[in-house]
Amino acid sequence: MNYNRQTAIRANLERRARMIDAIRAFFITNGFLEVETPARIPAPAPEAHIDAQTSGEWFLHTSPELCMKRLLASDYKKIFQICRCFRLGERGNRHLPEMTLLEWYEAGCDYLELMNQCEALLGYVADRLTLGRSLVYQGQSIDLTPPWERMSVSAAFERFGGMTVEDALMRDRFDDIMGFEIEPQLGAQRPLFLYDYPAACGALARRKPTNALLVERFELYIAGIELCNAFSELTDPVEQRARFDSENNSRAVAGKMAYPTAEPFLRSLSSMPSAAGNALGVDRLAMLLVDAVSIDDVVAFTPEAL
Repeated sequence: MNYNRQTAIRANLERRARMIDAIRAFFITNGFLEVETPARIPAPAPEAHIDAQTSGEWFLHTSPELCMKRLLASDYKKIFQICRCFRLGERGNRHLPEMTLLEWYEAGCDYLELMNQCEALLGYVADRLTLGRSLVYQGQSIDLTPPWERMSVSAAFERFGGMTVEDALMRDRFDDIMGFEIEPQLGAQRPLFLYDYPAACGALARRKPTNALLVERFELYIAGIELCNAFSELTDPVEQRARFDSENNSRAVAGKMAYPTAEPFLRSLSSMPSAAGNALGVDRLAMLLVDAVSIDDVVAFTPEAL
């Protein structure tokens, strides 16, 4: 036998396959419809810090969310998808330019309910993999028993960032402080939901009714790893268009390509119900479940090996 990298990580890939099977079973058991949407689209959602891979005159999607939300607008109540997504320039121990995302959406749901669904999903997967309610990652025992910890972005900046969110945004240091000062501190012993982001950090998220400066968005962290990004969905087509224009302006200022406007998506928003959606990194979840420090250890082929 030719002993190579693929041989060395076979056990990891076998557990990954069982994990994906458990994810699918969880959603089907809970009444979600599995859907498939095109990976090649004419217009991705413009976000200042996410770059799409071109494919001819179109783009490979960075997320399936625009098409999935159009299904919500067509009266699909509960949907999920496990698919490949593509993002330029993302490569590192936790990043791949071609990655696997789990996305799910539910009508009549908000971001607080999605936190409960995250707890139920990971508990279900852990049970199917016979891991119980304790996960050991890089020598650290992490208790998966719900309810998990919750911390506002504002509280995290004050506790770990050494400044307020407002100061960080004004100095254009939000992402740096989040990545280097805050994220490594999150979810060390229990999973943690970081919630209520500044409105400037949620291009497709609904504003909080009680505070228009914030959006109803959370990210889930386990052992310092960002696992998912979720929010209550913005359904106002006028505000969504304005936010897309703002993100495209930010891209232009940074010397990046401004994307075409996703007109069919914007038209569909007038029919979209109140809903919430979540994007979870399947590769990163696999890292946690096999105790791998690098994303390379949970994928059959890395880009460099092709």
